[in-house]
Amino acid sequence: MVAHSGGPPLAMYLLPLGLNKEVYAGTTSLFFTVGNATKALPWLLLAKPNADLAVLMAICLLAIPSGVTLGWRLQGILDQRQVYRACYGLLVLVALKLLWDGVSGFLV
Repeated sequence: MVAHSGGPPLAMYLLPLGLNKEVYAGTTSLFFTVGNATKALPWLLLAKPNADLAVLMAICLLAIPSGVTLGWRLQGILDQRQVYRACYGLLVLVALKLLWDGVSGFLV
């Protein structure tokens, strides 16, 4: 949720709907999969990837199975209430971080 700039706004929209944890996880996954898939080809055409970037992309691809496995296990372990508490807690942390970034920009 917080690994993507669209995560907090999407969470703020979806969490009050009270979706069950499976529907919530599936909706966020599908939303970002479709969004990122539509950006992939234009990005590759504009970025003109080189060998170094290809290596970095391959390394990042290796992290996908472990992330999916961890998410799947957490989905099974946490109940509905714990998932929502975690999501709202992460939203609070992101909000505090953004507030700090904004305020510290004025203080410098």
